[in-house]
This record gives sequence, C-alpha cells and structure tokens, in this order.
Amino acid sequence: MPKFFTFLQSELMSRRIPNSLARSFRTFCLGLLSLLIPVSMLTAQDLKLGESLYQTCVACHGSEGYGNQLLNAPALAGLPASYVETQLNNFKNGIRGAHPDDQSGLQMRPMSMTLQDPQAIVDVAAYIAKFAPKEPADTLQGGDRKKGETAYALCIACHGPEAEGNELLKSPTLQYQSDWYMLAQLKKFKSGIRGTNPRDIGGMQMRPMSMTLVDEQAMKDVIAHIRHLSKLAIEEAKNK
Repeated sequence: MPKFFTFLQSELMSRRIPNSLARSFRTFCLGLLSLLIPVSMLTAQDLKLGESLYQTCVACHGSEGYGNQLLNAPALAGLPASYVETQLNNFKNGIRGAHPDDQSGLQMRPMSMTLQDPQAIVDVAAYIAKFAPKEPADTLQGGDRKKGETAYALCIACHGPEAEGNELLKSPTLQYQSDWYMLAQLKKFKSGIRGTNPRDIGGMQMRPMSMTLVDEQAMKDVIAHIRHLSKLAIEEAKNK
C-alpha cells in the first residue's frame, strides 16, 4: 500500500504538479494510511512502558488479562494489539462507552483517558497482546448449539469458521472470550447502546448482525455454537 502511494506521488512530480499540491497529496495519503493501518504497525512499541501503563487495568482485567465477571471486565488475553488499540481509541474519543445505559462502558472510559497520547495506547495494546490466552469457563445454560450453528452462518465472514476472528476486518477472535460477555455485548448492539455512533465502523457493522437474533434465547444459541467451535479449535491447537 505505501509503495502504491509513493508511485502516485512520483507520477505527480514527473508531470510538474506544483509542490504545494504534491505536499497536499502526501498529507492526504498519510491520513488515509492512518485509517487503514493500525498505529502499532507504524510506530515502535515500548513493552516496558506498556506494562507500567497496564497496572491501572489490573484491578478489573487481572494481571494476566483473564477478566472478571463480577466487575463486568472481559478477558483481554488473546486479542490482537490492533483491536485493543481501536477499542481504547473508541472509549477515549467517546465513540464507545458514552451511552448513559452502558454501565461497564462508562466505567471503562475514564480508564482510557489515562492514556494521554496515541503512543501510550500503542504501548499498552502491545503489552496486552503478549498475554497467553486461557479457555474461559462456561457460565450460560440453555443454549442450543445446533440452532446457533445456523445463526452463526452470518458471522463467519468476519469472525471466521472457527471463531478465530479477522485482524484485517478488525473482527476480534471469540475463541477465548467469556460467554457472559458475548451475551452482554450482543444485547448492547441490539438495543443500540453500542454500535450506533457513525464513527464506530466495526460497531455499525456488528449491530445489524445482532438484530437477526430475535431474543436472548437466540443469542444463547449462537454463543453455545461459538463456544463449541472455540473448544474444538483450542483442542486442535494443543494437539499440534
């Protein structure tokens, strides 16, 4: 992608385009790249500083990023740095966690504000991405995996056939995420607490998917299937 932009800029220069216009084009390209490529791919990461910054997060998410249901804190272990960056930026910029009914989001937003600049977000996200994931315990009951398999067909394009996620689409892996947290987020998407801000690209893609789940039972069904896929994938990885 950067080579493509460099080629276009050289073409502009060869055609004697004014320097001011060429500079404007370069600024535009860099801005576009910042939207397409996570900051962590363009910036050096300081894991030591990330570890220091993460100490603010330990009380809720745990020292190893396994989360805490009692505090409504999800597992972070297993998430890629790019996804963590996006969500931290969303919280900090009021794209997520600003709805008055989003209790856990409102708790999270002040924490994101302690990360004073983009580099701090890159550093803490890189540190979180180093956590070794752990298979979560099942807490939900009554989900019908077979019915959930049908519903999950709509999710495969983004989250993958094994719930492994897709970093290019900024779709997180679901393999190591707790069932209670997935249920809570599906409810938020469906009710409009999350995914209605026009700047939340991923959230706005996710909300219509949540609307296909007619009730809480349908949500439990698809989560039961996700947990089944996750267990198979984790077991397969262990046997390799």
